[in-house]
Amino acid sequence: MRRLPIYFLIDVSESMVGDPITQVENGMRNIIQELRTDPYALETVFVSVIAFAGKAKNLSPLTELYKFYPPQFPIGGGTSLGTALNFLMDDIDKSVQKTTADMKGDWKPIIFLFTDGTPTDNPNPAIDRWQKHFKTKCNLVCISLGDNADTHLLGKLTENVLRLKETDEYSFKAFFKWVTASIKTSSVSVTDTGMDDIQLAPMDGINLEKVNTEENCIIDENFAVLLGKCSNTKKTYLVKYAKRIGDIRGLESLGIKATDYKLVGAYPVDEETYNSLSEGKSNRSINTMSLRGVPTCPCCGNQFGVVVCECGNIMCSDGKTASCPWCGMEGYLGEGEEGGMNITRGRG
Repeated sequence: MRRLPIYFLIDVSESMVGDPITQVENGMRNIIQELRTDPYALETVFVSVIAFAGKAKNLSPLTELYKFYPPQFPIGGGTSLGTALNFLMDDIDKSVQKTTADMKGDWKPIIFLFTDGTPTDNPNPAIDRWQKHFKTKCNLVCISLGDNADTHLLGKLTENVLRLKETDEYSFKAFFKWVTASIKTSSVSVTDTGMDDIQLAPMDGINLEKVNTEENCIIDENFAVLLGKCSNTKKTYLVKYAKRIGDIRGLESLGIKATDYKLVGAYPVDEETYNSLSEGKSNRSINTMSLRGVPTCPCCGNQFGVVVCECGNIMCSDGKTASCPWCGMEGYLGEGEEGGMNITRGRG
């Protein structure tokens, strides 16, 4: 049987924590449920999921559709696109059947790459490898989740670069229905006509647009993410802030804008999985004066989820005493330095 391999290459960097990664998990479940009702897809489709942050990890090898169960997505630090592409290409070489003199191989793999950020590694060697050995043998669709992905760079990989303009629940649902329809159409095409170029569904009524990758996109850092550890449970969590630009009170007429970061939420993460997908500690910082809002600890409920120890790490506190789960230092909670403190931020 000739298989139609479907790969999902998913960015699970820190900026995806919270609602975006939840929407992707829900979307994957809906895709699989819907595809299982389609006889053409059941006959041909095999699914694999690869997650990447600073490192890449195979969450599910190529699996027959009726046996596939969508995985839970982890979170890691960094956005190593080059690492992800090499991991994908290695897996295609290993897992996809090639045509030989004795038998027909699998259909062209279809890859959906979801990302919301810019690479934190050097992806150019992997892009060169893709262009030389894989570009004509695979169908790749790159989707920018929001405005922060480097779509000009993604254009070196494929002509199919799309942007999901809104990332609310409705837009994600409509988007994943579009992904499902595209897979269904492609499975019919390979079965009935033998044509193995991807057949993308119409994008009417979806907050999805094709990107002109010849234009250099404006790259902006939309989020600041902090890694914390619960002082009671010793479990790790991420605190996510969204960038906002607004008027300075009293200077509105001058058009001078101020930039700060507003709290989105705090989210527990599995430390071992997070570290396995991260590319090391960031060397970049953000001043606490730029952060607006303090979350409660998502692990124990302590009132203050962003407390900075003298060792420079983030922990939680009940507002009175604190014992740092990073370095073991104990003490009383006090006010920060005038002008704020610079703390290490995640790679996003």
